[in-house]
Amino acid sequence: MTKINQIAWDDTVLPFQLDRSGVRGRVARLDGVLDHILTRHDYPAPVAAMVAEVALLAALIGPSVKLRWKLSIQVRGNGAIRTLAADYYAPAEDGGPARIRGWASFDADRLDERPAFDQIGEGYFALLIDQGAGNLPYQGITPLAGGSLSACAGTYFAQSEQLPTSFALNYGESLMPGDEEPRWRAGGVMLQTLPAQPMGAGEGGSGEGGLIEAADILQGAESEDWTRANHLLSTVEPLELIGPSVAPTDLLLRLFHEETPRVFDPQRVEFGCSCSADRVRGTLSIYSAKDIGHMTTPEGRVTADCQFCGAHYDFDPASLGFEATVDAEGNALDAARG
Repeated sequence: MTKINQIAWDDTVLPFQLDRSGVRGRVARLDGVLDHILTRHDYPAPVAAMVAEVALLAALIGPSVKLRWKLSIQVRGNGAIRTLAADYYAPAEDGGPARIRGWASFDADRLDERPAFDQIGEGYFALLIDQGAGNLPYQGITPLAGGSLSACAGTYFAQSEQLPTSFALNYGESLMPGDEEPRWRAGGVMLQTLPAQPMGAGEGGSGEGGLIEAADILQGAESEDWTRANHLLSTVEPLELIGPSVAPTDLLLRLFHEETPRVFDPQRVEFGCSCSADRVRGTLSIYSAKDIGHMTTPEGRVTADCQFCGAHYDFDPASLGFEATVDAEGNALDAARG
């Protein structure tokens, strides 16, 4: 594949359907987006790996929801890796790019040689859907189980949506011809089907701790189709997922040619953050002048840093809170109102 074709598939999500088995899915490739996320922070290797996985999951899951604004994945645990977060923002206009950001918090002195997922410890995997102002947000939570974040995502869909879902993911640093330094790349495939018969309320599943699995939902021909599609997915090579020498369309033909794959328009993704000075001011608007005083530095300023993109904000404390005396430009509010 030429360099031009490699670039064409970087930072895209390609929807597809397997007509024979009635399974739908997506192929995602993250290159510049992931490198942008990770180079904003000096993450140790296991933390970077988990940020890559949660960002890739956001890219695969986000387009499956009819979003008007934002889908968030949040992972919290009691281990060395305390928090993982990724946001997927729906395109602002038809044909426009979606936006992704990601972030992690961790205790560096507690990291060890165990697999990265094990260093999250006990906790939960949460998926939140925010459709914007005037709409109630939705949240689904599942325990951390299965040995990977992708397994947790599959469990979430089985538990909350009764949609059998599976993932094949890979990520890491790679050095491409012509590059001076390695860059982070990630790629993955998501498969999903609709259940033939929803389980009854209160019925337990056959998975760990009674969690619902695909075998608890699908029966007969639907179960056979799902099993066959996942068997084919299990033959994927790690480097095929990341690319960049294998186009997503070629990958689908290699894996699923007997399932009659059909592709749809790809979705472009880019790094994007929703932080702004106005948003910070809005967050601080609930505080009194006394509260703002406790946030003020010895230099007489209030500062804030975005955990996702690293943006730094610096404010006059007199312009913050519901007792502010000046506006953002330093003009007296009484004068401005008059």
